[in-house]
Amino acid sequence: MYHKFTIILFAMLLWAYQTQAQRPGNVNEADIPGTTEMSFEEYEPVSTLVVPEHPTTRAKYPFIDVHNHQFRMPTQDLDALTAEMDKLNMAVMVNLSGRGRGSQQHLKGALENVRKHHPNRFIVFTNISFAGIDEPDWAEKTCKYLEEDVALGANGLKIYKSLGLTATDAAGKRIAVDDPRLDPVWAKCGELGIPVLIHTGEPASFWKPRDKYNERWLELIQRPNRYRSPDKYPSWEQVMSEQHHVFRKHPNTIFINAHLGWMGNDLARLGKLLDECPNVYTEIGAVLAELGRQPRFARQWLIKYQDRVCFGKDSWRPEEYHVYFRVLETADEYFDYYRKRHAFWKMYGLDLPDEVLKKLYYKNALKIIPNIDASLFPD
Repeated sequence: MYHKFTIILFAMLLWAYQTQAQRPGNVNEADIPGTTEMSFEEYEPVSTLVVPEHPTTRAKYPFIDVHNHQFRMPTQDLDALTAEMDKLNMAVMVNLSGRGRGSQQHLKGALENVRKHHPNRFIVFTNISFAGIDEPDWAEKTCKYLEEDVALGANGLKIYKSLGLTATDAAGKRIAVDDPRLDPVWAKCGELGIPVLIHTGEPASFWKPRDKYNERWLELIQRPNRYRSPDKYPSWEQVMSEQHHVFRKHPNTIFINAHLGWMGNDLARLGKLLDECPNVYTEIGAVLAELGRQPRFARQWLIKYQDRVCFGKDSWRPEEYHVYFRVLETADEYFDYYRKRHAFWKMYGLDLPDEVLKKLYYKNALKIIPNIDASLFPD
């Protein structure tokens, strides 16, 4: 009897479910195309939040972008480039790729083009090669190249992330960031009075498992070559500790630690490094998303370290600067970043005080990068 009652009850429940599903407005999820198959990459919800908005397409003050790359500068139309800069209120662009693929002729061409067309709008950094680092006169030759490049008009040295990750010596051994063979180069930069903008490592998440817990999972799926497998690369802590050792070892050289030193997600730790190393500055290129998701603490931090942070962007896409201005200058809430693989989260404005903005936009760069035309800026 109990068994018959159970069968009848189950049949009634099944009939009720089917009847409900067939009523207008009740649709089985499996019948909706794409609902169950939608990927994280495809999911782009439109926010229904209604809050004050202040899109900002032009910086409040003229600014210096200390982290930019223009690889065609010897032949580039600088009139067109400065026209785009003017729309953003960018007074000076620092091109970190002065030697292009390693040629001093490339640097000469870039500097000549700048002098001919817009001598006060561009600053050019030079670069060095680690090829031949095993040779006994490598450091001497490299220091000589630096002297020549500065005499030509270069105003800084840019070090790419290959140092510490992929650059190797003749024996195939990784060249550490603090390799003692490089010490004469860092010292020479201090002697010449030029800063070293150094990009070391990558976001720490690139070393972590590519699983559901990794907040850079999407980037590692879209750009799999950015994954740093532990059987091929040194740890993140190892590479960064090598960089910090260089900072401590060369207190007479100014270093600009690119991308907030990949510690934008741990500003307290970055602050400790800046406290310990007064010769170190940093910049915000490609890491705005870290600041925009912690508006209260990031604001306090930037006020505290207002004398040590410069403006940088990295890739040259003019429309992306608008998000930088909005994060730095407004108090807007919950707005989009420009690249999902960097940040699937929303941005919040920091509403920085004017004096902090001025230091971030141009005053700090004027202190540490030689030969910038100060007349382009207020005060």
